[in-house]
Amino acid sequence: MKFNEECFLPVILGGDITAYSLVRSFHEKYNIKSLVVGLYPTKIIAESQLAEERCNDKLEDINVLMETLIGIGKEFKGKKKLIILGCGDWYVRAIVENKEVLSEYFLIPYIDLSLLDEIVKKEKFYAICDTLDIPHPKTLEVDCTTGELPDELGFDFPVIAKTANSARYHYAEFPGKKKVFCIHSRPELEQLMEKLKNSNYNDKFLIQECIPGDDDCMRVLTCYCDRNSKVKFAAAGHVLLEDHMPLAIGNPAVIINEVNEQLVSDATKFLEHVGYTGFANFDAKYDSRDGKFKFFEINVRLGRSNFYVTGSGFSTVERIVDDLVYGKELTYTVADKENLFTVLPMGVIKKYCRNRQLTDKAVQLRKQGNWVHPLLYSKDRHIKRDFYVYAGLLNYYRKYKNNKWLLD
Repeated sequence: MKFNEECFLPVILGGDITAYSLVRSFHEKYNIKSLVVGLYPTKIIAESQLAEERCNDKLEDINVLMETLIGIGKEFKGKKKLIILGCGDWYVRAIVENKEVLSEYFLIPYIDLSLLDEIVKKEKFYAICDTLDIPHPKTLEVDCTTGELPDELGFDFPVIAKTANSARYHYAEFPGKKKVFCIHSRPELEQLMEKLKNSNYNDKFLIQECIPGDDDCMRVLTCYCDRNSKVKFAAAGHVLLEDHMPLAIGNPAVIINEVNEQLVSDATKFLEHVGYTGFANFDAKYDSRDGKFKFFEINVRLGRSNFYVTGSGFSTVERIVDDLVYGKELTYTVADKENLFTVLPMGVIKKYCRNRQLTDKAVQLRKQGNWVHPLLYSKDRHIKRDFYVYAGLLNYYRKYKNNKWLLD
């Protein structure tokens, strides 16, 4: 396979579907090969022709990670402009915390540490939303070092419980760990807080009102702010189904692109208020009780499902390259092409998506050829990789059948 010679090279930290989505995006737009750095070899990267994979199982040691990145920086210094991209909150935080050192070698499309700490912790994110009159769920913050709960939560059960610090929660270890918990009673909540108190997680947990509605009430929004902190791009998506595995609950698995003026308006107000730069990813949910979209959180990176943007015809990586490599003035764009993004087979969508209107639309888009699966790329075919991808698709039938519906 022949690749183009460009003045830049993507250096992608990770090895999951997020990393491959970026690898594919760079290849689709620029016909280049990316460098992927991760803990362990993964089939979707190792068997890909579009990436060089370098693995070190000690990368979660910040000293090893920095030594590895600086080594790559020195290897390509004077040869390529390196764009560093993290595919997990812990990677992004490591990059941001060491921005001063890494900026000698890399173009870094992330905010500074002071702003990251101001907005990535969900209780601080909600405080800013309150200031700007941006809707969000009623939320209570609990210190996990004590696990103490107030006599009254301020809202009824069931409630949602989740970490206030995703990067730190990545390292938490305790029985029954999940990304998000749906709690149905006070004793159940007290039991969870006791587990957290006795774990190695010593930050905050959020107890939140449970907004009614199935997965299809969820929305995802991806925005890009240029180096002058102006929103130049927005792409909204209507979620049909989410992942329901314990450590992946809430990750969008099926999305249809849509134009959503309230989401874009509120997100723009937030991002330009705080002086944001780079990509931001928001999760929100439609609340039928008042007809508003409630913002859950901001991710200071491209999300796991980021290929719903590129797959609809609006390249994510083009914004990064034009802004940081070439210094171009970006034109304000709202993605407006309807497209189906899915990591699930159509049989799972038809069976488990309860919104029949959206299901029919998904079927129609698939028949029209307006759909994308991030791992199924015609220019990156290999028998071993194909087997892994298709086996993963079939495995979703078992996963959804064997897991209780929604968050319980």
